[in-house]
Amino acid sequence: MIEVRRETKETQISVKLNLYGTGKAKIDTGVGFYDHMLEAFTKHAHIDMEILCKGDTHIDDHHTVEDVGIVIGKAFKKAIYPVRNIERFGNATVVMDEASVTCDIDLSNRAFLVFELPIEGKVGNFDVELVEEFFKAFAFNLPLTLHLIYNRGKNKHHIIEGAFKALAVALRRAVTINENAGIPSTKGVL
Repeated sequence: MIEVRRETKETQISVKLNLYGTGKAKIDTGVGFYDHMLEAFTKHAHIDMEILCKGDTHIDDHHTVEDVGIVIGKAFKKAIYPVRNIERFGNATVVMDEASVTCDIDLSNRAFLVFELPIEGKVGNFDVELVEEFFKAFAFNLPLTLHLIYNRGKNKHHIIEGAFKALAVALRRAVTINENAGIPSTKGVL
């Protein structure tokens, strides 16, 4: 079990991660919709993850969402790098009713984010602009190359949940053990 902690004036966060788990989640960020997305991510990535965050949500949810993304990214970094004997690449398209989102990733040890989800406004009290902040913090702290592409849909909740689940499945596929892969790079290092 990997554990990463981070404390700032804005947030106090603890993340525990088992990369090859069973989908167990114990998540409390103080942001209900975000907890729901992280629980879906945990379930579909087949990881075990515990997150406890005390943040300045009396101001807004920005620091909590971004900082949790940072800490989750760092926990995955500890669990994955140096890359060896895994598939490295993963992709998935996930549908949620009318919505469809595709995720492609490369555990490249290089940070990049392509975020093409046409979402604005709120889901309940949650500012959906924070979805991109999470994925950016996650991608740049792991680091990995992450592309999230909207295929179709109208319901913001469905589009966002589709993105979290697509990342989960793509990540699960990328960390699939392959003893023949060695270091999966023509450079010999990632």
